[in-house]
Amino acid sequence: MGVQRGDSEAEAERLVERVLAYRIFADGQGKMNLSLKDIGGELLAVPQFTLAADTNSGLRPSFSAAAAPADGQLMFQKFAERAAGEVRVALGRFGADMKVSLVNDGPVTFWLEAPPRQS
Repeated sequence: MGVQRGDSEAEAERLVERVLAYRIFADGQGKMNLSLKDIGGELLAVPQFTLAADTNSGLRPSFSAAAAPADGQLMFQKFAERAAGEVRVALGRFGADMKVSLVNDGPVTFWLEAPPRQS
């Protein structure tokens, strides 16, 4: 999870809703039609400020859009607490040099953002 300057608890809440309800797991017909909650899955949440990197110019990323560390940590905690109320959650450590490994089941990767609430 990357947090940008200006992100609020409302964005963290909407992101949790999307992550838990996004239909990316195969149903009985092999279609991506089931959510993490539908399959009784678990969530690994890893804080990653580099997701806020601007790589549009030059040969060095800019992190000026990233939230200040205290704000990023607060939003990550809010996200994790809210998600833990619905599914089992494992957490990476904020600000740590982590070595994360996984087995990616399938050739899919999605970038989810917290969209504005519909009125």
